[in-house]
Amino acid sequence: MLKFKKPKYNLTAEKTFLSGPLSRLKELSFAFGVFREFIKGFRALHFVGPCITVFGSARFKEGSPYYQMAREVGAALTEIGFTVMTGGGPGIMEAANRGAKEAGGKTVGCNIQLPFEQSANPYLDKWVDIKYFFVRKVLLFKYSYGFVVLPGGFGTIDETFEALTLIQTGKIENFPVVLMGKDYYKNLLVQLDDMVLEKTINPEDLSLMLVTDSIEDAMKHIEKYSILKFNLNAKRPKKFSILGE
Repeated sequence: MLKFKKPKYNLTAEKTFLSGPLSRLKELSFAFGVFREFIKGFRALHFVGPCITVFGSARFKEGSPYYQMAREVGAALTEIGFTVMTGGGPGIMEAANRGAKEAGGKTVGCNIQLPFEQSANPYLDKWVDIKYFFVRKVLLFKYSYGFVVLPGGFGTIDETFEALTLIQTGKIENFPVVLMGKDYYKNLLVQLDDMVLEKTINPEDLSLMLVTDSIEDAMKHIEKYSILKFNLNAKRPKKFSILGE
């Protein structure tokens, strides 16, 4: 198994930028640094093929039912012809990439550079290390035809609601968003219903995502609203199974 050396990362520049107004020269220098990050991402991900991005926590270990679910999701996405894209780290991200890799599919990662917790997982065919969360999110959205969200923390919720906001406001196409882990997200679903009651979102906004624990239903939803909607013609690998191995 390949092991990737964790890149060195210094938070000083980012903290300084976010601390408030700086000199115009420093602001310009930071802007050029952001531009370089985007170019690096474009070069790395331009030819990865139609992707579905899987979001989820970096903290779930092998043996967790959510890790296994993500692994099966990655395999199923491969079966319907997609490259599986993740944030490139451990946990749910590793499991989704692993399932795709074991099923003979392609995997890519857009890894965030942090001084702790995250380094690229060993199941990636191609990956890019990005300094800034907002650049990373743009890249994940740019190259995806849909999103599968498994249990996660602040970062997962942030990515999910930014995707929904971009779809709701027409900034990106109405790509499928599948939320998996109904018991884990049950209180979030109550909050969404409260938003409808308070009229901070419209009732039809709830249709922007499918909530399910069924991988079969998730794949049917993605096939309908990604493959058929956008007339994709991805090559599909032969049948596979990772269950009961």
